[in-house]
Amino acid sequence: MPERYGSWASLHTRFRRWAADGTFERMLQTAQAQADAAGAIDWLVSVDSTIVRAHQHAAGARKRGPRALPSDGPEVV
Repeated sequence: MPERYGSWASLHTRFRRWAADGTFERMLQTAQAQADAAGAIDWLVSVDSTIVRAHQHAAGARKRGPRALPSDGPEVV
């Protein structure tokens, strides 16, 4: 970081304080509101489910470990 910003410890303290008190959220909301008022944001959003990760339980995973299902194939001895 450039020296004009102060020591890394001061920057870290400021970052944590701003993150905790919602400063970054307010900055984002203000920037979005200004861009939206200027017509610079297209709010159309499309989420492709092939890139959305699901929690393991959402996919029907068993909670007590895997269960072997019967197979129609030949039995291994």
